[in-house]
Amino acid sequence: MEAPLAERVRPHKLEDYISQLHLVGPQGSLTQQIARGVIPSMIFWGAPGTGKTTLAQIIARQSDRPFYELSAINSGVKDVREVIDKAKQSGGIFTTKNPILFIDEIHRFSKSQQDSLLGAVEKGWVTLIGATTENPSFEVIPALLSRCQVYVLNPFTKEDLLALLDRAMKIDPQLSQRKITIEEHEALLRLSGGDGRKLLNIFELVVNATPSDEVVITNAKVLELVQQNTVLYDKTGEQHYDIISAFIKSIRGSDPNGAVYWLARMLEGGEDVKFIARRMLILASEDIGNANPTALIMANNTFQAVTAIGYPESRIILSQCAIYLATSAKSNASYMAIGAAQALVKQTGDLPIPLHLRNAPTKLMKELGYGEDYAYAHNYANNFVEQEYLPEAIQETKFYEPGNNARENELRKFLQNRWNDKYGY
Repeated sequence: MEAPLAERVRPHKLEDYISQLHLVGPQGSLTQQIARGVIPSMIFWGAPGTGKTTLAQIIARQSDRPFYELSAINSGVKDVREVIDKAKQSGGIFTTKNPILFIDEIHRFSKSQQDSLLGAVEKGWVTLIGATTENPSFEVIPALLSRCQVYVLNPFTKEDLLALLDRAMKIDPQLSQRKITIEEHEALLRLSGGDGRKLLNIFELVVNATPSDEVVITNAKVLELVQQNTVLYDKTGEQHYDIISAFIKSIRGSDPNGAVYWLARMLEGGEDVKFIARRMLILASEDIGNANPTALIMANNTFQAVTAIGYPESRIILSQCAIYLATSAKSNASYMAIGAAQALVKQTGDLPIPLHLRNAPTKLMKELGYGEDYAYAHNYANNFVEQEYLPEAIQETKFYEPGNNARENELRKFLQNRWNDKYGY
């Protein structure tokens, strides 16, 4: 069976690798490490199709090291130990060129599976390269993470994706024999979702659907063919981000039915229950916030519960939480407030902290006026005294605007009694 286009045009050296210049450019950290011949164990963190596997293979090839590959989806502790035994025979502690063990989707490994890697990494029997689409701080055990460098692979830009297509048309033996004209590329890029592998699969699908040697690609043609052949390029779970987006938007839109449906889609597709719970934890603050502070408690308890229980029982807990969040009052006021504050910080820089708000742990600091004239709120009626809490240059700047819901309307009244003249609540 012929390899797909993404495999046929996979780069074999850094010079042909597109994007990630912070890692593989002339001054990139990985470029320098390969040149020195010292390759640490590392974790590649990035979205699907950003070149994690390709980069691992290039590192092994250009550093002249044996390469072993496992997928966390279908490998267990036994598989890990077998590969480590092979690696010990081909490398070992008396050479700087230890074999590379690449584990794709390492976040799907359990704690015991990750534990099985520790000895080999620590003793130098293998150089581990793990690939993950999830934050390794949450998904990789601390003992293993501390032994690895974490490198972030950025999403492909529009220019990167077009460069992938251009390179494929030039070097692939099949495509280079045909006259291909890309009149419109928007549908190709949109459907790929920034995933380089998916982009090449869609592109090959469209080209192969044209019997003549002259191929003209338009948005309409791409959309028509992709709708007819969805399974051809989406059978490996690449709808991951689209489905979680639909799930979150259903909850944000207060539709428990949509939320439960997309939850079921994720569960039936084998999605990690902790990934789902973590997204609801974020939503509880971003989209509900102080309209219902209990939502954050509910979501946090859900995350703890599914971590302890696992699938399939955790599906019930996830369903309960999703329905609760969907039927809760909504507010993005906290999300908007921190966004506005961060934007102003980037614009104004490190503004001086008012002297009365500064810490004064030493005599010199007190002599300089640190903490002077600070009014301790608890010494005043209703535990409140009006004083300035912002730098002078941005006084009277309001970041938090309460949402229009029962709970935050109460907060608005509270703020009006204290800060209405200053901030206009």
